Parts: sequence; C-alpha cells; structure tokens
Amino acid sequence: MDMMLQVLAPELLILIAAMTLLVGDTFWGHRHKALTFQLTLASIVVTALVILASFSTTSVQLFNGAFIRDGVADVLKLSMLFMTFFAFLFARDYLVQRNIERGEYYVLGLLSLLGMMVLASSYDMVTLFMGLEIMSLALYAMIAMQKDSGFAIESAMKYFVLGAMATGLLLYGMTLVYGNVGSLQFATIYQTLATTEQSLVLSLGLVFILVGLAFKFGAAPFHNWVPDVYHGSPTGITLFLSAAPKIAAFALMFRLLIEGLEAALMQWQSILIILAVLSLVVGNVIAIAQTNLKRMLAYSTISHMGFIILGFLTGNVGGYAAAMYYVVIYALMSLGGFAVILALSRKGFEADNIVDLAGLGKRNPVLALVMLVILLSMAGIPPFVGFYAKLVVLTEVVEAGLTWLAVFAVVMSVVGAYYYLRVIKVMYFDQPAAQNAHDADFANASLRYGLILVATLVLMLGILPDGLLTLFNDVMMY
Repeated sequence: MDMMLQVLAPELLILIAAMTLLVGDTFWGHRHKALTFQLTLASIVVTALVILASFSTTSVQLFNGAFIRDGVADVLKLSMLFMTFFAFLFARDYLVQRNIERGEYYVLGLLSLLGMMVLASSYDMVTLFMGLEIMSLALYAMIAMQKDSGFAIESAMKYFVLGAMATGLLLYGMTLVYGNVGSLQFATIYQTLATTEQSLVLSLGLVFILVGLAFKFGAAPFHNWVPDVYHGSPTGITLFLSAAPKIAAFALMFRLLIEGLEAALMQWQSILIILAVLSLVVGNVIAIAQTNLKRMLAYSTISHMGFIILGFLTGNVGGYAAAMYYVVIYALMSLGGFAVILALSRKGFEADNIVDLAGLGKRNPVLALVMLVILLSMAGIPPFVGFYAKLVVLTEVVEAGLTWLAVFAVVMSVVGAYYYLRVIKVMYFDQPAAQNAHDADFANASLRYGLILVATLVLMLGILPDGLLTLFNDVMMY
C-alpha cells in the first residue's frame, strides 16, 4: 500500500486539489477571488516537489502493468507542471480583465493536467485512453469558457467534433491491434509483435492509430483545427493549450508507438516520414502568408511537430530523447511567445496581429527583447536553445541513415526563418499605428519577471544544453 501511494502520489495530489477547489470555490469564490488561484499554484508546486523527492531511477508498475512510474514519466510530469504553473500565472490578469476568471478555469486546468499525467504513466491501452479523454474533455470546456465570444464557442465546437473523430479513429486502431495481439498491455504487445509475423489487420490498425496521433500532435495533413483553435480561443487559454498538452501528445506517442508498437517500426516509420515532411512544408509555407500572430504561431507549431516526429522515426533511443528534448523546449518557447501577446493585450484589445507589435522596440525594449529571444530560438538561430534542439534531432536523423530527410528539414527551417524575422523587423523598424502607439501594458510583476525568466532559460539552455539532454538520455535508458 505504501508503494502504491508513493507511485500514485502526483496524480492523487492533483485530483484532490481539483476536487477541493471545485467544492471550495463555491464558498469562497466571491469573497476571496484570489484564493482559488493561489491554491492552484500551491498544489502544482507541492506535486512537483513530491516528484522530485521520489524521482524514479527504476520502473515500478501497478494494476497488473496498466500504470508505470519511471524516469520518463517523472520528467514529462515535471515539464507539464512547470508549463501549467506559468500558464496560470501569466494568464490571470488577462482573465480578470475579461471577466472570465472563474474557479472552473483552474479546476478544468488541473483536471486536464491530471489527464496528461495519466498519459505519461499509462502502460496499457485502457489507461492511455482514459488519460487522453480526461485531458481532452477538460480542454474542450476551457476553450468555450468565454461565452460571449462567438470565436471561442466556434473553436471549442470545432476542436470537440474533430477531436472526437480522431479519438474514435485512435480507439478503432487500438481495437484492431488488440484483436491481432490479444492483449492491451504494451509490454505484451511488444513481445508478441517481436516474435510473430505481422498481419494485414495490424497494419490497418497502425494506420488508424497514426491518424489519431497526428491529430493530437497537430501534424499535417490533420492540422486544420490548430490555427482556428489557437486564433479563436482567448489568448490566456491558448497559452495553456500550446504548451503542456504538446508534452502530453509526446507522452501519448511515446507510450503507444515505442513502448507498445516499436517492433512494428518498419510499418509505421514510412508513415511518420510522410507526416513529418508534410508538417514541415505546410507549417512553414503557410505561416509566411499569415498576418495574425496567433495563427502564425499555430502554423509554426505544425512545423515544430514535424521535427518532433523526426525524432520518433529514427527508431533509436537517442532519437526518442532528442524528440523529448525538442517538445519540452518548444513548449517553453511557445509559452513565452503567447505570454508576450498577453502582455500587449488590454481589455477591448487583443494584440494578436503582427502589426500590433510595430515599434515595440521603442515602446517597450524589455518586452521586445524577450520576443526577439523567443523568435530567434524558434527560428533555430544560435546560441539560443531552439538551434540546439533542431541540431540534436537532425543529428539522430542522419545517424539513422535518413540524410535526405535531414537536409530537407534544414531547407524548411531556412524557409521558416523568414516569418520569424519578419516579426522582428516589424518590432524594431516599423512605426506603430496610432491606436497602438500607447506604451505596452507590462506592469504586472509576475508576467514581467516570468517572461524574463523564460527568455533567460531559452538563452542559457542554448549556451549550456548538455545537462538537460543528458538527463533525457539517461531516463530513456532506465
């Protein structure tokens, strides 16, 4: 029992916090509006400390192999907690100004986080599907919280309908795999596929699974929901949506493809190559035509997902560690990018067009510098960490014998650098429009120092990248 509680402690803490806040906010919500926010952040910090105190260097399984606590799970959970903490911290003033800061936002955020953490520790298909649904259902509700916004409601409905369809395809693929193998546990599936001839039914199941995974990743050609949902959602919610759930999508793909279906690598590798190529092309090319900053960052996300997929298709531990490194770094950069939009926004004005950044270098040099660091890192310019993240993935792709694919990714990165540099040009060389000539509202201390911290991490992890990558390689070997 003690071992079970220790293994499940992170999930139990988040669940208890969510249920406590769900009930408690109805009593103190009007009198102590900040209490729910403060308790939410406190619960995230406590959970992170518990994980650090019992960090796994071995693998422990519960519930007949349905749930696993290992180094990969702990690293992913810590990353999710970090992104969620700062997403809530950055978004609070934005939500208050628009009268959409309610206890439900934090409860749904914690429930979504719970689903992500279950995904990270899932070790059979039932647990994985349960974690995916807990995360997804909470996200659908969060996006629709701004009830007076037709864009938000439309985004939530589109995300819900397409998400339900993708989940159905994923579930059908799992059913076909189960029918072929006769087990739901990843370890058993891996052993069976490694020792038996693979059938047409399994191949069909893999196709359905990969389509569902591509949707959850936002990879082309199953990417249509990404720009619409990012654009239509309130920026305070887009901030959360763009960071921690991407790490959860990595967990979903890692547990399903690597822990369960790696023995069928030759069957799903070619499909991942197609998804990676399409994501790099669609994301980078279409982003060039965008005038809305949130939509540009959404298409940028699609291209970054292509790099993460490149790490998976290498079929080796180094590639998986590189993909994990990339998704964590991307989440950090995305968190900073959308937080800058939050900092520029005010009630009645969403600073979500590229022209809204015009003259920012003169209006607010600190905020412009933060955005400069983030954009250069996303473009893969040294010495920022985005360059190193791309480099380690491309190195693994070359070592896997796919040099042509690495060259293609480099070419697409050069194409993608254009739209990042265009935003930098607007910030430092364009004159602001009359309605945007006000000083950027950057008075909130938590947002100001939090953004400075994010920019510092992006720079320092680029200068000293080995420590984090070594950790990820180590946990992959446990």
